[in-house]
Amino acid sequence: MKKSFLAAGTTVGALALAMAGCAAPPGETEPGGEATGGSTAATSDFTACMVSDSGGFDDKSFNQTSHKGMTDAASALGIETNEIESTSTADFAQNIQQMVDAGCGVIVTVGFLLADDTMAAAEANPDVDFAIVDAAPEGYEDLDNLKPLEFNTAESSFLAGYLAAGVSQTAKVGTFGGQNIPTVTIFMDGYAQGVEYYNQQKGTDVQVLGWDSEAQDGQFVPGDTPFENVQGGQQTAQNLASQGADVILPVAGPAGEGALQVAQQSGGDVRGIWVDTDGCESAESYCDILLTSVYKGMDLAVQQAITDSFNDQFTNEAYVGTLENDGTGLSPYHEAESTIPEELKTEIETLKGQIVAGEITIESAAQPQG
Repeated sequence: MKKSFLAAGTTVGALALAMAGCAAPPGETEPGGEATGGSTAATSDFTACMVSDSGGFDDKSFNQTSHKGMTDAASALGIETNEIESTSTADFAQNIQQMVDAGCGVIVTVGFLLADDTMAAAEANPDVDFAIVDAAPEGYEDLDNLKPLEFNTAESSFLAGYLAAGVSQTAKVGTFGGQNIPTVTIFMDGYAQGVEYYNQQKGTDVQVLGWDSEAQDGQFVPGDTPFENVQGGQQTAQNLASQGADVILPVAGPAGEGALQVAQQSGGDVRGIWVDTDGCESAESYCDILLTSVYKGMDLAVQQAITDSFNDQFTNEAYVGTLENDGTGLSPYHEAESTIPEELKTEIETLKGQIVAGEITIESAAQPQG
């Protein structure tokens, strides 16, 4: 029997499986790992460039993982690299233009919030290839030089929600975001649906605090720069913990570290699930309180986009990472391995197979449509 989990206002249907046909990135390295150092000495005059979101390249999250993709490409291809970090949304357009002026052959922009400025730059510079992580700007299909790199993290977050419900001792789990944007709420939708599915299968009533899928609203970090507001992330996580949540999924970039701080200070009462990258690699000091991480293979997708541009094989076909093509998934349990029941681990692997086979469909209004 096919099961469907719907978020309010969803019209996209069972896109997850259709998107699995998109080309997968190369699999030479483990996706979602920690960013490494710069490239080896260049043997080519081709330059790959990157513009970060406001979190910077050391955010322990999506900027850092995307940056790793560029440095890995540089090492493999012997190319030059250039990069610039944004400190606010006001920097995006001028930072992209700076990379254009620097003579970059391909420019990778990182984050949903750069979509409009990336689209404008691609339109104005048809001889430069552009790839954008976590966005598909409206009208990109009309441009040959703009490639979206997106990830259906609703699938992997579903597994994380099932895991959280399965280990919770309080029958309450939590999540919060940095901002109410699709690349954030897609995690929260999947997480909530995973908890819901656990309740259906087990006859339990584990509650999700911090996100209402029907209303498409929940807890978000306050402030003008929420993704950088670690203190705000800590306050938001503490609010969830004070209500009884003993597993928290922060989807807030660097601000999510505040949730890990709350978990670490709880004396084992609260545990976290990281996102975007394997938190036990990117935020190693918090590994003891992490159950797992919902990774996105941004490094591999970025590396492939740069490689295609270098080899004159670049296209505007959207890449969508799914469970099926390993573009997203759960990281190893690491230090939590011995604390998670074997039966629960087996159930999660079975669920992964059912999602890939189309027996379970996770649906979110925030899912990629590439």
